[in-house]
Amino acid sequence: MSDVLAQVPGLAAHHLLLAAAALALALAIALPLGLAAASRPRLAAIGVGVAGTIQTIPGLALLALFYPLLLAVGHGVPALGFLPAFGALTLYALLPILRNVIAGLRGLDPAVVRAADGIGMTRAQRLRLVEAPLAAPVVMAGIRTAAVWTIGAATLATTVGAPSLGNLIFSGLQTEDWPQVVAGCLASAALAIVADAALALVEHGLARRRRVPLWSGIAIVAAGLALAGAALARPARPTIVIGAKNFSEQFILARVIGDRLTAAGYAVSFREGLGSGVALHALRGGDVDVYVDYSGTIWADAMHRSDAAPRETMLAGIRRFLAPSGATVLGPLGFENAYALAMRRDRARGLGVGDLADLARVAPRLTLGADLEFLSRPEWRAVTSAYGLAFAATRAYAPSFMYRALGGGQADVISAFSSDGRIAADDLVVLGDPRHALPGYDAILLVDGAHARDPRLVAALRPLIGAIPVAAMRVANYMVDRDAGKRRPAEAARWLEARAGRP
Repeated sequence: MSDVLAQVPGLAAHHLLLAAAALALALAIALPLGLAAASRPRLAAIGVGVAGTIQTIPGLALLALFYPLLLAVGHGVPALGFLPAFGALTLYALLPILRNVIAGLRGLDPAVVRAADGIGMTRAQRLRLVEAPLAAPVVMAGIRTAAVWTIGAATLATTVGAPSLGNLIFSGLQTEDWPQVVAGCLASAALAIVADAALALVEHGLARRRRVPLWSGIAIVAAGLALAGAALARPARPTIVIGAKNFSEQFILARVIGDRLTAAGYAVSFREGLGSGVALHALRGGDVDVYVDYSGTIWADAMHRSDAAPRETMLAGIRRFLAPSGATVLGPLGFENAYALAMRRDRARGLGVGDLADLARVAPRLTLGADLEFLSRPEWRAVTSAYGLAFAATRAYAPSFMYRALGGGQADVISAFSSDGRIAADDLVVLGDPRHALPGYDAILLVDGAHARDPRLVAALRPLIGAIPVAAMRVANYMVDRDAGKRRPAEAARWLEARAGRP
């Protein structure tokens, strides 16, 4: 638990500064727009309507939309990390602020406004001396709501590579490390509660015209931001960004890479929970420096190849594909993590299923449980085309829950991973692929263009090439995924490092 708690301050600092930046920009947009819209009903309807429509978009989808938009902009604009999260959270914060500014100004007593005009106040004086102080409590209520929403939604920033307390939540859910999930949730909730309490003091001070609560609230906010900024002071050593997708093996391998680079004198940070396409684009764009991918994934998904070529042909093709960006394949790690359809042994025996051709015969009576990506991937289209698979139902799960669905009977077949220790532990049968619809999936270590030319970094990572046998990877994966005696990815990484290079 101590390693989890050690991550909380840094992630909370990232989380707070991201939410604060988004809230600040939302204020800069919503306040003047609200002032203009308060006396213009058509503008108010359009502004609130657009902000309300944005609010109906799920937060995860809004974050996902910003990534391809920034990718299309190009010209060195980072498409991963802070910027897409900042943009999405800013849009999410607009509605409560805009709506309350308009409501606060429209709710003023008309007699007060007429009295201000009667004594000769200009429009600017009336706004500064009369309207703004009277509307301030209503406006602050909207800002408080926006702050709580933004802090909560910032946990989703992990999916686009922005560090946040969502790192603990997402990785904890995947590895079923519930203390880690609870730590992330409690820390996020604590940030929201403290922020709301500080802004409540500001609101109280404005409503009652009292300076002590007003300045106390402002001081708490300023102190929180100052502490967060101090916690994120840049290290003097070069920082290497290590990417990871959203399953246990990736978390473990990211720690193995991180340990080797730390020992070589680099500071490292992790961007975890990335989708396959996002991770590769991030490497090619320089937003991620190092990560492990799988040859079949790049071959089928990024290169749009449907043929099952020999391993060396695939690696040579991937190197050519990455060359324009400067990124390179440092080499295969020594094991394969292939997609494979798997069933419980007793179920497969009862149905007479030994390979995918047999499965096609009984598939209309079965339910397929797949990981979150598989059903939209070229590999799935290749398998269905080669064997004519047509299941009665398909359901998508996070990888850990997919295995539980198979064990609990909610799924009859799953899209398993060949290096997963749960295949043996759960006594599963991996169905053969006699028509070779699925390509090979060698785990390959990728390095971005800038660091591929760094001899010290390459020297630190090269001992991993060909050094991780599949048997060791399965054991390490199962250390994280099993129910009893569960270990964290960092612990499994240390175990795997000690056995690297052994047969």
